[in-house]
Amino acid sequence: MAINLKTPEQIEGMRKAGKLASEVLEMIGPHVVKGVTTDELNQICHDYIVQQQGGYPAPLYYGGNPYPAPLDEMGKILEPVRADGFPKSVCTSVNDVVCHGIPNKKPLKNGDIVNIDVTVIKDGFHGDTSKMFVVGEATPQAKKLIKITQESLYLAIDMVKPGARLGDIGHAIQKYVEKHGYSVVREYCGHGIGEVFHEEPQVTHYGRPGTGVELQEGMTFTIEPMVNSGKRNVKLNRKDGWTVTTKDRSLSAQWEHTLLCTADGVEVLTKRQEESF
Repeated sequence: MAINLKTPEQIEGMRKAGKLASEVLEMIGPHVVKGVTTDELNQICHDYIVQQQGGYPAPLYYGGNPYPAPLDEMGKILEPVRADGFPKSVCTSVNDVVCHGIPNKKPLKNGDIVNIDVTVIKDGFHGDTSKMFVVGEATPQAKKLIKITQESLYLAIDMVKPGARLGDIGHAIQKYVEKHGYSVVREYCGHGIGEVFHEEPQVTHYGRPGTGVELQEGMTFTIEPMVNSGKRNVKLNRKDGWTVTTKDRSLSAQWEHTLLCTADGVEVLTKRQEESF
């Protein structure tokens, strides 16, 4: 397993991409309201990334050919593009959707919880982050799920430093989540990231202490726990090939940041203005 330790020049590129990704989540917040469709949110994010930031939304036609998809000067996709890649510019996962939700034309309703997952490519580097949003007023149960999931990410971030092991980090997330009666999804995980969207190592959100990859200065990767209010089991929508839901239809929440392991700890490359680390 080859892990790509980043040079100072590459780290600077990652900082720029990460900052742009965080700004997309800050921008989109006021638009997440009752009656808006996730397709409309996707278009707002796409236009902002392409037209305002001069970047490319990494999910767009990920897995397709050609990739990245060619865009015109207004950010519209130029044909021909095969239809087997991810069809939208962000992932929008609503309620029981765990991850990789495809934006659609169904209006959001009061009480919905939505994860918006954004990855921006800028000058060849990727910034990957996601945040939970609430439409109107969520139930106390949904609010608690969102809160505990975010706290599990933050406690994991606090553990990042040279010499820490991914098994310890995954175990800490799992222990914290399960203590509150929730479950951690195991089929999907965080990942190394840089000039490649998904690279080594895999970052699971469960694990055994003292195991796994040992972190080193210069590693860049995501931690992105997916937490279910019910059982951990999930299912993939075979029709669209992307959407993952909880098998028992329970709510699911996710938060994600792109991180840099520094000489003495961690730098959160996708930190939003509302956060302090």
